[in-house]
Amino acid sequence: MRRRRTLPISPLAQRRGIDATRIRLPADGAWRTVRDHLVDRLPVDPALVDTMLTAGDFVRSDGAAVRPDTPYAAGMDVWFHRDPPPEVVVPFAVEVVYRDAHIVVADTPHFLATTPRGSHVTETALARLRTELGLPALSPAHRLDRMTAGLVLFTVRPAERGAYQTLFSRRLVTKEYEAVAAHDPGLVLPRTVRSRIEKFRGLLAAQEVPGPPNAETRVELADHRPAAGGAPALGFYRLTPVTGRTHQLRVHMNALGVPLLGDPVYPEIHDRDQDDFSRPLQLLARSLEFTDPLTGREHRFVSGRRLAAWDSFDRWALGREEAPSGPGAVAPGPVTLV
Repeated sequence: MRRRRTLPISPLAQRRGIDATRIRLPADGAWRTVRDHLVDRLPVDPALVDTMLTAGDFVRSDGAAVRPDTPYAAGMDVWFHRDPPPEVVVPFAVEVVYRDAHIVVADTPHFLATTPRGSHVTETALARLRTELGLPALSPAHRLDRMTAGLVLFTVRPAERGAYQTLFSRRLVTKEYEAVAAHDPGLVLPRTVRSRIEKFRGLLAAQEVPGPPNAETRVELADHRPAAGGAPALGFYRLTPVTGRTHQLRVHMNALGVPLLGDPVYPEIHDRDQDDFSRPLQLLARSLEFTDPLTGREHRFVSGRRLAAWDSFDRWALGREEAPSGPGAVAPGPVTLV
């Protein structure tokens, strides 16, 4: 049986839901002091390293401060908190729709990343929930991309995360999405779209490439409206992914000739400012359904959010959505706490 790797326990508490950074000193180091190694390794001004050392901001695994003259010791773990760069606050709330001893199900707004990545660190659903719920070990069992709103499943205990992640890897979770795009009367629906999608490092858009299919989506037209009053003909689509490739639903809808409204990547990449929260991508993770692997309980969760372009295309197109009725708005409701 493969043994689970035990991660070192940080001697530092989280800050704003973000874990401390760990540096392990290399075995082949020739530095005289820990300070010398930190200066070589960290991409910051040496004066900042000295200031942090003097303040006791670098600590060893036992919590003891690393001093400016602490000798270099191969294999030593050094912990500290990085100061994240200033972030634009996403002005929409994360709603908790269910919570028990094992999981938290959150209804996330558009523009809020699930987990820290790149320039989005504290302004993420994970960092917010860890802080707001007082659950420092909270972890996602899966992810949504930052432009998509809707349901995300988090696990409370690290030892149980694998059981819930396995549900997704074994396709034992039924996920249903809703989307708004142009209505094409010539597009035959429902249909199942299968293709091979690859996401290459350094490229923003995922690509459909030749090869055996690794992505599958069921596409249905749930409703449609004719063009009227300046608004184009719109379709309201129900999307059921069988697989979970990066940008899969957006890529498949674009391939069908009906890219999602508000998509800044497909069919063309459009730059938008970090503080531009107008015209959100019209894609919503509406529901999650699965059997709890630990309790045996049958779960079905449904998002309370709505897609703005379907409710009022004119308001969405003009970017007039405002909190709490704006992108990712959700009606208040009870939280199930077990």
